[in-house]
Amino acid sequence: MPVRSLSILTGCALALSATAVLAQDFGTEEDQDYAAQLWQLMLDRDLAGDDAVQAFPYPGTDPHGMMLETFYTRATVDDHSGALVIKRNYGPQGVTVDQVIGDREQHLGAVTIMFRRGDGYAPETNDWFWAKYLPDGSLDEAPDGTPLAGRAKGCISCHSTADGGDLLFTTNADLN
Repeated sequence: MPVRSLSILTGCALALSATAVLAQDFGTEEDQDYAAQLWQLMLDRDLAGDDAVQAFPYPGTDPHGMMLETFYTRATVDDHSGALVIKRNYGPQGVTVDQVIGDREQHLGAVTIMFRRGDGYAPETNDWFWAKYLPDGSLDEAPDGTPLAGRAKGCISCHSTADGGDLLFTTNADLN
């Protein structure tokens, strides 16, 4: 495992207890409805689904996938515009770029997103909303069955270790 990946995973594990206080309930009906709106928006803009725009995959790490595609855009939901980060997560362990390019559908494990909701949504996490979708657009679930949408504790605990104060590992660009 590359040193950067190991340091990210170690930092995520250490941050779990430190950010538990920041994490609020997630997976509520409101969170699920909001996640459904975001999925539909991504389908409408060809950012998810069978006709989704594609990029060249790059090596990833757990929990996202061994190969990733990441897209940055802006989206509007409920009259609020914000940054939308979409990450397609491919696997399994050992999957190659050529295998993903050859059959993306077979290797797609999940689509994870971060959407910057309106001011005041979650100031302690820069107002980010997280969701983890299965390839069919349904929400993945935590081990206890809670849908992974909203202020997901696992997402917050890991992303709080990203440098730059923006909770993003892939860029420190100003996405506002």
